[in-house]
Amino acid sequence: MRADVLVVGGGLGGVAAALAAARAGRSVVLTEEFDWLGGQLTSQAVPPDEHSWIEQFGATASYRELRDGIRDYYRRHYPLTERSRAWTDLNPGAGWVSRLCHEPRVAVAVLEQMLAPYRGSGRLTVLQPYRPVAAETDGDRVTGVTLAHRDRDDRIEVVAPYVLDATETGELLPLTGTEYVTGFESQAETGEPSAPAQAQPMNMQAVSVCFALDHVDGDHTIDRPAGYDFWRDYKPDFWGDRMLSWRSPHPRTLEIVERSFTPNPDDDPLSVNADQRLNPGDGNLWTFRRIAARRNFVDGAYGSDITLVNWPMIDYFESPVIDVPNASWHLAKARELSYSVLYWLQTEAPRPDGGTGFPGLRLRGDVTGSRDGLAQAPYIRESRRIRAEYTVVEQDLSLAVRGEHGAVSYPDSVGVGMYRIDLHPSTGGDNYIDVGSCPFEIPLGALIPQRMENLLPAGKNIGTTHVTNGSYRLHPVEWNVGEVAGLLADFCLARGESPRAVRGTPRLLAEFTDRVSAAGVQRRWPRIAGY
Repeated sequence: MRADVLVVGGGLGGVAAALAAARAGRSVVLTEEFDWLGGQLTSQAVPPDEHSWIEQFGATASYRELRDGIRDYYRRHYPLTERSRAWTDLNPGAGWVSRLCHEPRVAVAVLEQMLAPYRGSGRLTVLQPYRPVAAETDGDRVTGVTLAHRDRDDRIEVVAPYVLDATETGELLPLTGTEYVTGFESQAETGEPSAPAQAQPMNMQAVSVCFALDHVDGDHTIDRPAGYDFWRDYKPDFWGDRMLSWRSPHPRTLEIVERSFTPNPDDDPLSVNADQRLNPGDGNLWTFRRIAARRNFVDGAYGSDITLVNWPMIDYFESPVIDVPNASWHLAKARELSYSVLYWLQTEAPRPDGGTGFPGLRLRGDVTGSRDGLAQAPYIRESRRIRAEYTVVEQDLSLAVRGEHGAVSYPDSVGVGMYRIDLHPSTGGDNYIDVGSCPFEIPLGALIPQRMENLLPAGKNIGTTHVTNGSYRLHPVEWNVGEVAGLLADFCLARGESPRAVRGTPRLLAEFTDRVSAAGVQRRWPRIAGY
């Protein structure tokens, strides 16, 4: 197959890249190895992690189109109460982690709607479920990528002048010989206050296999997982208790705190104020990432809330799953951990009334679109990252370092983002690293490999460090990165220039940033304080 732009990976960055290139008139091939497009928002089942100003500013126009589309979908198709239907900033799940907690299948529907005109016209071809298995290069250029079907013996080679790596783990980087980094860089290399003295390439953030639950009458206890005894007794040195308990470190203070768990509290959805500046929202784990609040819907529509389990106790940090020979084994163990957490919740978890176990908890694989009940894909927080022309470091955005001056403003900014530097426990035995951040920009230099000419990152594989990835890995930023990668491929094709030349030539950079702004990408923040 041939196209102007090949986008490998159909997560948020990949969809945004394909959409931008197709809207610009390019022929696009988009690939995805799981059953749903949308990555962390859908197949990984993670409600949006967003900053406090997301309803006003701080995202691209097309990301707002996605968010508005999700709310409109609920208003058109779901039996909302009149009060919830009139709620301008409708939060279907009334979760505390985000102002837009929702069922992942709704996001799938909206993403498909956004892509539908280009699929219909033939401008966009989606290959699904396919994953990259090989690549051909000629010097500093990728000449073709071979894709294998997930479930049958079927391979397709795609040739395109621009190849965008939007995979969750930067799969094209080793396949193409592109220089990249993994894990923790050394302080000598980056100068970051939170970095170790020596580089730790195999020290990466935990992966998590999420799942959805409701709480109804009856006993819905699953079979005891084979490795349950191991996980029930598992007690990391820094955890303060067994991992399967209500006690764990507070990410920001590392103090051992006890969280509560009360299924189906009779709370008012409109009273939830999902503002990470004021409250991280994880006090009651049931409402933390709730994706359907039954009181948003007419009586009887939902017999229970639905909550999404992406809690500290499902973080798998026994081993990385990137650049290790037994990655599939560790991913299977991560799934076993999630099943063990569920079994513990159903059978042994302390209840507020003094009893143990919540047998009414029911696994909702129908909500996550999977036969085994868990999310289709693991939640990958940290990818391989390109060796970039510019690497974003902690000093660029740390609130402690930058203070009232705000984050570094880049002359080649192609977007904005905001999230605390939020790193989960890692495979090197590190506890949380959670550092206040300033609203930051996305430099074009972080999207340009040091050597490769036609390969662009379009997700979490841009030029960040282990530390700054903690801020740049979230939903709106991944979308922004992908959208700009798609726009850059189109711009370079139109002018016969390379991405490196666009960044390095003032006239071309000015033209491109004007193009980015015209597409609705916000490049600068108003003056606001970080948190």
